[in-house]
Amino acid sequence: MKKDTRLALIGAALVLVAGVVGGFVQTDGGAVRVSDIRFAGSNGTIMSALLYVPETATAKTPAPGILAVHGYINSRETQSGFAVEFARRGYVVLCLDQTGHGYSDSPAFANGFGGPDGLKYLRSLDFVDGDNIGLEGHSMGGWTVLAAAATMPDAYRSIVLEGSSTGAPYAMEGSPSWPRNLGVVFSTMDEFAPLMWGVARGKDAPDSPKLQALFGTTGRVKAGEVYGSIAAGTARALFQPRTTHPGDHLSTEAVGYAIDWFDRTLEGAKPLPSSDQTWFWKELATLAGLVGFVLAVLGAGGALLRAPAFSALAMAAPAGVPSKGPALWISVAVAAAVPALTFFPFLKLGAALKASALWPQSITNQIMVWALLNGIVSLALFMAWHLASAKKRGGGAAAYGLDLGGANLLRTIAYAACAIGAGALLLLAADFLFKIDFRFWVVALKPMSMQQFKAFLGYLLPFTAFFLMSSVATNGQLRPAGGKAATRYWTAVAAGSGGFLAFLLAQYIPLLAGGTLLTASEPLNVIVAMQFLPLMAVTSLFSAWFFERTGRAWAGAFVNGIFVTWYIVAGQAFHYMVR
Repeated sequence: MKKDTRLALIGAALVLVAGVVGGFVQTDGGAVRVSDIRFAGSNGTIMSALLYVPETATAKTPAPGILAVHGYINSRETQSGFAVEFARRGYVVLCLDQTGHGYSDSPAFANGFGGPDGLKYLRSLDFVDGDNIGLEGHSMGGWTVLAAAATMPDAYRSIVLEGSSTGAPYAMEGSPSWPRNLGVVFSTMDEFAPLMWGVARGKDAPDSPKLQALFGTTGRVKAGEVYGSIAAGTARALFQPRTTHPGDHLSTEAVGYAIDWFDRTLEGAKPLPSSDQTWFWKELATLAGLVGFVLAVLGAGGALLRAPAFSALAMAAPAGVPSKGPALWISVAVAAAVPALTFFPFLKLGAALKASALWPQSITNQIMVWALLNGIVSLALFMAWHLASAKKRGGGAAAYGLDLGGANLLRTIAYAACAIGAGALLLLAADFLFKIDFRFWVVALKPMSMQQFKAFLGYLLPFTAFFLMSSVATNGQLRPAGGKAATRYWTAVAAGSGGFLAFLLAQYIPLLAGGTLLTASEPLNVIVAMQFLPLMAVTSLFSAWFFERTGRAWAGAFVNGIFVTWYIVAGQAFHYMVR
């Protein structure tokens, strides 16, 4: 138990380091003030943003401003790499949550994605130079800033589209004269090349007829060359970093090209080479915070079992009747493969479940259907194994960690909530003291708003049911007998996430080799699957860890249900209006 306390303290220490380092980097050592703001937009919609204000920006000396917007099913923090670098150079940056995303009111796509409201708010600040405003958006964030440019055509000076395009759904078609001074940053391996520019591969963007029409040329667009006139507002330039669509957020090239374009087209920024970047230290710091959260939950889960309220839950794990030898590893392989193989078809089935007051997030609905159907498949495979093999060897509720009285059920729910609560308190402290969340790239854990918490309650039971069904299989059938606990942890992680590792390798090896995704027609779902790899690894670890300490499948299932429902709901878009 002392080791568990030590583990929790290590987790807390990592969060402290994350806060200090992350806060220092995003404020440029105190030279930039970062504020969490809310403002009223169209139709009474409350919009959320992070506002980066350099100390040089005052009402007497207004600074150039940039509206920076994330892509679909992301949030304002996803653009922090860009925001940090812009602010270091003296720009006031409004990092906006699109409507229906993050802490902005639902639904998604409303009011031009919130772009016009964001630009209007940025221009209202007396320390912003209204004659020097840039717009930057990644993916659907590009359509957001285009909506702002279309609504307020004289309210900005230049635009950077990162992994985005004109003429996509909800966005106006571009021309050689609109939008004003456009920099297109489109990566050579962007998964959305067909949608954005009508070409098969990102590196083919220079040959896109759509892009050529936008640039006013009939030949191949030359990357890095300026077409048109900056003074006349007709400038066009294409930049092609060597990365993927979500990789723009981890690319010093992609960030650097945006810096260079605004340096060329806006005035008043501090001259600083685009190669001088520090944002990645914040990214590493918030990754440390994410790791610290996991360690804190594990450590708190062990330490809480010493408390009188939960000591009755501390039981030795049953010996069980697990598979052995080749049968075990075949079972592990099947358990790993099924969730990945069913990923596309079950998500497609889930698309039929429309957003509603109870379940207001369309993509979360798809994931929920995937989870429930996989839980049923997992349970069916487990029961087949039980009836064919395990039952005759003494398999039953006790051997599988399922025997639990009514009083202990309530106690276990409270225990799981307290274990997750330890990590949640660290996150709230990091948010309050340092204005950071726990994240790496597209994997992010954020505090929930009231709107998100209400949705969390609706999704909690279905996701918990999935983790209970998978926990029975993980700890009843796939748990190696004897040996070290570490072996059992690694086996659980392999069974939970190994299939998604193989899935992503199968998708990205062809892309990185110069081609396209294995399933080029499914770029969004492939990118969504990236999050499944770490999520399934962490939840498998939680499942095995809590089984070792409580001897039951329930605690890990409840911890995972709370954690994953929180994670998904806080990071997804609302497609149904919730107030």
